[in-house]
Amino acid sequence: MTSFCIISLTEAGRQLANKLQSVLTQACECTHQPKPFGQWVQQRFQQGQPIIFIGATGIITRTLAPVLQDKHTDPAVIVLDERGQYIIPLLSGHEGGANALAATVAKALQAQLVITTANHYLDPIYTIGMGCERDCDSNHLKALALSCLSQANLQPEHIQNLSSLEVKADEAGLIQLGQTFNWPFTTHTTAALRQVEHQLSVRSNIVFNAVGVYGVAEAAALVSASTLSEQPAELIITKQKTPRATCAIARSYPIQHTKLQRTAP
Repeated sequence: MTSFCIISLTEAGRQLANKLQSVLTQACECTHQPKPFGQWVQQRFQQGQPIIFIGATGIITRTLAPVLQDKHTDPAVIVLDERGQYIIPLLSGHEGGANALAATVAKALQAQLVITTANHYLDPIYTIGMGCERDCDSNHLKALALSCLSQANLQPEHIQNLSSLEVKADEAGLIQLGQTFNWPFTTHTTAALRQVEHQLSVRSNIVFNAVGVYGVAEAAALVSASTLSEQPAELIITKQKTPRATCAIARSYPIQHTKLQRTAP
């Protein structure tokens, strides 16, 4: 995974950056008062490095404004106040993983997560779908799954389900992978996976001729996420492939039920 940088400008911010670096499991670097500030920050951003900025949103927004492209290519940027009370995903919330990274930081600091993007959420549902050759080694599957998680800025504990096609229900490597990370392992029928074919990033005729669907990993992830949330799902990591396996990650947002309080007339 591309390591992210933690940038601070004040002494209180520097102390918070050091604390955050010590409690996070992801690779990161702390930089205090980088100079020249604008050039340094813009360079990291253009290199695709996610940024955690401790300071005012206005400073980082004005600094990055000249180099912003779009939400599909810009890296994640989140902002913290120097007391570490509030965490704001500022840029690339969904696509760039800023929301997920901000949730991780908020949990680590026991801070308040402030989500401003559409589909406000604190606990989105993430699912992994995998396909593999028969008797594929669990360590091979584990390495592929972890690689996909890193690309999405997610940790194993964010995943709520591992799934595949029903013919893989007895696949030892997938079963062991689920046990390793405490992921429930489920399988879906060919008919169920066919329902999400329109969402696949790639349609493989080879896979279709072998198992009756155009893609296993993406379809399984989408069906699982949608089933768990009872809402439509989306792919956040499209099919990643090795010579022996495929993997994809999907996300969905469950309906948030709000109790309405009736005021007395």
